Amino acid sequence: MKPIVYLRLKKKLQAQPGQLLRIKDVSRLVGDESYKELQEIPVITASLEHGNFAVIDFLDLMHLIHQHNPTLDIRNIGPPQTVLEIQTPGKAPNPLLVIFVWIILFIGSGLAIMNFHTDVSMQEVHERIYYLITGEHVKRPFILQIPYSIGIGMGMIIFFNHLFKKRFNEEPSPMELEMYLYQEAIDQYVINDEKQKVEGSSREPSG
Repeated sequence: MKPIVYLRLKKKLQAQPGQLLRIKDVSRLVGDESYKELQEIPVITASLEHGNFAVIDFLDLMHLIHQHNPTLDIRNIGPPQTVLEIQTPGKAPNPLLVIFVWIILFIGSGLAIMNFHTDVSMQEVHERIYYLITGEHVKRPFILQIPYSIGIGMGMIIFFNHLFKKRFNEEPSPMELEMYLYQEAIDQYVINDEKQKVEGSSREPSG
């Protein structure tokens, strides 16, 4: 019976251009004692030659391992591919640009809230509620409007589960969930795109 080695690819990893990645960097191995020497097998050198992303397939790792030790039974217990993101040196953010974007977002969100309140006639609603409670007609019922405005801000803080860098609990915020789903979609697209490239190149006539 062949010695069994279980392999689980990492879902995603990042590397710098020129960095040599070994099996221990892209996966986790468990099993027969011989797996320890397999961890040092080179897999890929990160390069921007074909873009910022690369896909490492389980079959490629199995081929490399069998070249080193063909007697092993390699079994995958994780994702079939891992996405390698090759990072490029980032530029420092421009403070003026950050301030400009912040102002635009602040004004835009403020206008959106004001337009919503205009559409639903919130001013008249507050006046009506004040009249039903006190029996008096008041044009600006601040006793209702001020707590309502504070409540909007507090509600947004609770909804997004953040106040600056402080998190209120361990639950992900709606923004974090959307970013997670967006990243998942990007990773799946990269994997499918790489598959199509490989399949397309394999169908090309050799000459």
